[in-house]
Amino acid sequence: MAFGRKSKKYFLWSFLIGIAPDVLSFGIFMAANVLGILGDSSASWQREAGTPPMDSIPVFVHVLYNFTHSLVIFGIVFLLVWLIWKKPVWPLLAWGLHILVDIPSHSDTFFPTPFLYPISDFHVNGINWGNPIIFFPNWILLFLAYGGWWLYRKCRAK
Repeated sequence: MAFGRKSKKYFLWSFLIGIAPDVLSFGIFMAANVLGILGDSSASWQREAGTPPMDSIPVFVHVLYNFTHSLVIFGIVFLLVWLIWKKPVWPLLAWGLHILVDIPSHSDTFFPTPFLYPISDFHVNGINWGNPIIFFPNWILLFLAYGGWWLYRKCRAK
């Protein structure tokens, strides 16, 4: 079901770990905005359509984004957890998959993926995921993958 496991528990963990890189960087920022912790000035860009200016986003978001979107950091954490638990924790691969998907789907203009952080600041100037050439195929592939999985499970149950 999720990374070779048939348990719903592994699927849930894989899902949560897969969205964690964005939740740990942007989610904290959004929650602080909703709670009014950052003040009104940091949320002013939300009232306007479009991408916010990079300098309107607090430094801590950029720092967290660098850590959570680095294949280097992911690899170190994956190996440390493997050493501690004495076996690979496969749901962690969802984190690495998140980074791999982000590399070609983020452009220079808004949070390019720092996948080699802290070794290098090299990044790929990809096509923004909001671009129709990425956005619609992404949704179609997700629909086909989950639809295929659902049909497989339904047919297998009979």
